[in-house]
Amino acid sequence: MTLLGRSVAVKVPATSANLGPGFDTLGLALSMYDELTVTAVPGSDVTVDVTGVGEGVVPTDASNLVASSILATFAAVRQPAPGLHIAASNSIPHGRGLGSSGAAVVAGIAAAKGLLQGVADFDADLLLGIATELEGHPDNVAPALFGGLTIAWMTTNGPRHKKLMVHRGVSPLVFIPQSTLSTKVARELQPVNVPHADAVFNVSRSALMIAAMLQSPELLFQATEDKLHQNYRASAMPETAELVALLRANGYPAVVSGAGPSVLVLCDGPGPRLEAAELVSRHATVPWEARMLAVDFKGATVVAIS
Repeated sequence: MTLLGRSVAVKVPATSANLGPGFDTLGLALSMYDELTVTAVPGSDVTVDVTGVGEGVVPTDASNLVASSILATFAAVRQPAPGLHIAASNSIPHGRGLGSSGAAVVAGIAAAKGLLQGVADFDADLLLGIATELEGHPDNVAPALFGGLTIAWMTTNGPRHKKLMVHRGVSPLVFIPQSTLSTKVARELQPVNVPHADAVFNVSRSALMIAAMLQSPELLFQATEDKLHQNYRASAMPETAELVALLRANGYPAVVSGAGPSVLVLCDGPGPRLEAAELVSRHATVPWEARMLAVDFKGATVVAIS
């Protein structure tokens, strides 16, 4: 079966990992998206047109992360890859802790799945396995793939996930700075070992986070407490630490989004979300872009165009 001329449209959400206590485990899909069209063309060349975030910066050949993820997915299911033309319209900020690299990986995997419709079969475990191998950790790629709130964990047979539906009262608010931070740099600031009491603290808060997100949003402030990673990373992003402290001092459940430097606030309704945005506009010492988002429940979608 020839793939030439096949074209698919892909849409992938931003994500916020960790959510405070759930380090490398919890992730949330958010209503901010990268969208792309991928067409199988003759030959083996790869061309990429990028508009929006990353335009003029990210590679436009086979080394582009979306493109390399498509090629890796074809290889994973032992199918020869055609030439590719990718037209990407990006909205997810790069280097801000909102899952841009995970979204690119997932976009490539979803595009490959769409192009290979009727040729190769993909189940959830295979999709997550490929994504985790390419990205390194499952906590961002799981919600990007499947939407909602996800719990991700590793087994001897690869990564697994559980998707959960979030309480309708949960109202995410993201503050995006002008600065960026490398995930690699953020990870290097964490110790190899942590105190036993801190580990127990985070286990309790992670369990509480599930209850808060699914049933009891009024518990989100306590549920977002963390002792495993945010304090260790604070020196690399002092403005982020300052903003989290400001918000939490005023009763808002603020956390570092992913590796930062964006800040996620998980409010328990639209009213507190507006109040939190107003607080930051009045008191923040550096500029922050406030984005009032919804939880994305679909995850990555792919639709055949031709």
